[in-house]
Amino acid sequence: MINGVNNPPDVGIQLPEMKLSVAESESRPLGRNNVDKKAEVMQVVLRAMCLVSSVTAVSLMVTAEQTATISVVGINFPWHSKWSFSRSFEYLVGVSAAVAVHLILQLLISGSRLVRGSPIIFSRNHGWLIFAFDQVFALALISAGSSASSVSSLNHTGIRHIALPNFCKPLQKFCDRVATSIAFTFLSCFLLAILVVLDVIWLSSKH
Repeated sequence: MINGVNNPPDVGIQLPEMKLSVAESESRPLGRNNVDKKAEVMQVVLRAMCLVSSVTAVSLMVTAEQTATISVVGINFPWHSKWSFSRSFEYLVGVSAAVAVHLILQLLISGSRLVRGSPIIFSRNHGWLIFAFDQVFALALISAGSSASSVSSLNHTGIRHIALPNFCKPLQKFCDRVATSIAFTFLSCFLLAILVVLDVIWLSSKH
């Protein structure tokens, strides 16, 4: 009779604890999955925005071309300005184009996996690879944008001690396109920097 009295309370105590643990195990992974999915959607959106920005930078730069007459020491010279005449502008186009290719590949992979409901980063090695490429391209965009900015600034100010004029007065359309292209280049760099931070957060959470 002692065993008969003790057994029912044991059963009554264990059952509620079992139900509670099952409820917790079912609810907690669901919350984590929702957070992960939102972060993945954010990454895809940021990559799409960065792709648009990079393509815009390339498009504006490769169409920067204008012909005008420039006066140097009172003498008028016909002047043809084109983006390909500057190494810095060519560097910006090359880096932005490489970034666009990188983003297209990542969007094809992550977009297809997101549609299927699979994680867009399927392993730590894959995560480290994406982090490395994002960081390298972000630094390359800073370098390209800074180099192009120095040339664009020189076109606007000229060089006084050798009477080099302000080329942007007669070549306003050319300079405006170049300046806008540089602005989109730095925007792409900013978006890639955010992606680098998200990459680090993902890698830190997978320890």
